[in-house]
Amino acid sequence: MELTQTKPHYEILDGLRGVAAITVVFFHVFEIFSNGDHTKQIINHGYLAVDFFFMLSGFVISYAYDNRWNTMSLKDFFVRRLVRLQPMIIIGSLIGASFFYFQHSPDLGWGEIAETPLWKVTLVMLIGMTVFPVGKSFDIRGWGEMHPLNGPSWSLFYEYIANIVYALILRRLSKLVLIILMIIAAGFTIHLAFTNPSGDIIGGWSIDDSTQLKIGFTRLAFPFLAGIVLAKTAKLKFTVKAFFTTSILLVLILAIPRIGGNSNHWQNALYECFALMIVFPFIIWLGAGGQVMDEKAKKLCKFLGDISYPIYITHFPIVYVFYAWILNGKISMEDSWPQALITVIVSIAFAYFSMKLYDIPVRKWLTKKLIFSRKN
Repeated sequence: MELTQTKPHYEILDGLRGVAAITVVFFHVFEIFSNGDHTKQIINHGYLAVDFFFMLSGFVISYAYDNRWNTMSLKDFFVRRLVRLQPMIIIGSLIGASFFYFQHSPDLGWGEIAETPLWKVTLVMLIGMTVFPVGKSFDIRGWGEMHPLNGPSWSLFYEYIANIVYALILRRLSKLVLIILMIIAAGFTIHLAFTNPSGDIIGGWSIDDSTQLKIGFTRLAFPFLAGIVLAKTAKLKFTVKAFFTTSILLVLILAIPRIGGNSNHWQNALYECFALMIVFPFIIWLGAGGQVMDEKAKKLCKFLGDISYPIYITHFPIVYVFYAWILNGKISMEDSWPQALITVIVSIAFAYFSMKLYDIPVRKWLTKKLIFSRKN
């Protein structure tokens, strides 16, 4: 996300975004071995990385744009956000379509993938490039995903909505009103966590029913508002080397095993609310107030920040293929860990080259054509 040149750049937050994105890849790779049992999931709370991304987004957008509205129109803002987000959404959908027929696995309920007509895959791909959810008649994988060719695109659907609401409404509100809205949103999040039968806030990615949309908007509301409030109110005038500290804390929060097992769901609900409402804001506050003094650490933060979004939006089509290979061959986690590691490495490499060869050149071209040309 672009920041104004007159403001300091939050290098640690860039690095944390990359740490969270790579953790998501590991979470998805191991997900196939849980057999639908949340208590057996390795990197158990990896899905909370999405909520962390929403909070980071609210913080950075408020920080970057709040004082620019005297010289920036709504159209300028939306163009900038489209230039930042849309190119990788397009390539993610294209990759998903390209790998689709390598994901045939009757054991995953994907037995009809091989019979899916090319025109239907192409249409789903084109819809996915717009980030609008596909209808149930185009659920070509059978998981009820908003984007069956590239599952993680669901969070970008909500990200766009958050950007629109920020530009039209949230930026105009006082700190007090934003805090009140954040508290209300926290109430909905707590209600979701403690009433969800599985004792968590998983969801939002499905098109099965309106409940999933409610979960998605609930997961978006609190962290995004909390990020904005944090950007507007937090005092960040201190110096601390916090990258490795915050990175370790973030990974621990996402990796901690399921709390309460299958019986005491309230314990896990309490943990997730604590992580989302206390620990995540603390991590962002500490990261934003910290500094990176070592040159190697600066380069690492920059690398992680640069590849964070490309990794997140391109890794799942590769992981789908890994899933199919595992289940078609009835392969255990113990026998497949080298391939699992290779899947992670390939996902990172693919994201890096997608960024270098596609995302950066395309965004530079779009910036020149759509942003700089408007100023001349």
